[in-house]
Amino acid sequence: MASKFERFASAGKGNGLRATHEIHAGELLYTAEPLAYCVSNTCAKYFCHSCFSRRETLLRCSQCKVARYCDVTCQKQAWSDHKRECKCLRSLHPRIPTDSVRLAARIIFRLLSPSQTSPGLCSLEEHESHLCDMGEERREGLSQLSSMLQLYIQQEVPNIMQELPAVDPLSLLAKLTCNCFTVSDGELQEIGVGLYPSMSLLNHDCRPSCVMLFEGETLHLRAARDMRPAEELTISYIGSLAPSRDRQTQLEEQYHFTCQCQRCTTADMDPMMLCGEEEAWTPLREAIPRLENLQTHGDWEELLQECSSLLAPMGGPVPAVPDGNVYRLRVTDLALDACINLAQWDRALAYGTITLEPYRQYYPDPHPAHAIQLMRVAKLQHFLVHLGDAQHTLRLAYDIMKVTHGNQHPLTSDLIRKLEECRAELDRA
Repeated sequence: MASKFERFASAGKGNGLRATHEIHAGELLYTAEPLAYCVSNTCAKYFCHSCFSRRETLLRCSQCKVARYCDVTCQKQAWSDHKRECKCLRSLHPRIPTDSVRLAARIIFRLLSPSQTSPGLCSLEEHESHLCDMGEERREGLSQLSSMLQLYIQQEVPNIMQELPAVDPLSLLAKLTCNCFTVSDGELQEIGVGLYPSMSLLNHDCRPSCVMLFEGETLHLRAARDMRPAEELTISYIGSLAPSRDRQTQLEEQYHFTCQCQRCTTADMDPMMLCGEEEAWTPLREAIPRLENLQTHGDWEELLQECSSLLAPMGGPVPAVPDGNVYRLRVTDLALDACINLAQWDRALAYGTITLEPYRQYYPDPHPAHAIQLMRVAKLQHFLVHLGDAQHTLRLAYDIMKVTHGNQHPLTSDLIRKLEECRAELDRA
């Protein structure tokens, strides 16, 4: 599968990946298993720690009381990764280390069992730590995590420098901040974190040529558009629904480079993203962290109330902040999420419909986020028996998803089933 691209020295970027043959949009370019992965602490009660499936009820490890599994089969499959971790978790009970510490420990345990690792396009040793580029505060934070990591693994690895001389805990944690990936489900909701060393060769572009999706912990890299031989394969390290200044700040702080992609140098989307009067959209921008915290804790009533007060009444006069403004769009998305969780279906559809045109403009290339948004709205349309609208929206979603997810992805199969249901209901009407 890797014959479609090769590693190369990318000018000004270090290493990268480029096409060796013509590549077509939607083509599956690479499938990768992680060197190590773990479920995020925030999701630990809801997702299987082996296959990453969401379940209403999960079996809990009787020893550490932290790991959870679908069934005995998943528990057995996970044991090779969990057996050392289990003893470490018991030693710290009731404290649970951060995601980065747990992931770093799993990597160390893997490195202690070389037979479990396989060579790829890039090794962990080749990854940059960027410690020298970090400020004192961030280095101090990593130093504290390093101390926690050594305390956490002490039961299994009393002297890491003796057992793995090439692995420095501080450097390892620094490498993870720059190179690990957030593992998400088909609807782009975070499940966990993982390190996929070969995929760390992919460089960033705010309008990338490729997209990454996950099935469980397995990573799939697909082409978002046609590419010619020698063209670089890129992904987006961050969410693209942010003005160029905000994107560059995030990339500089987390990944230690200044993005020089066309979208950043031209700031072509900024006029739309920041449309409206600044004094009108500033309260929206400042409220978003608080609103996202309410979303995280499932405070749906309060979230909807705050979003409603920030957004102009639907159907009322033209707001001072247009629907395409990214901060207004984010608040509208949060209101949509709250309405769905509160079973306020008509109101949810009204908010969802508002988002579709901005999403279309912000994602000119096939992108999973656009497909997921269309599918959310289509499901509401279908539930509320707006069958013609639902069929149209599902078709738009499928045109994107066949590229970004592929026809074999479970979410694409779900979409196709919905489209068939909608067609059958229209035929009966």
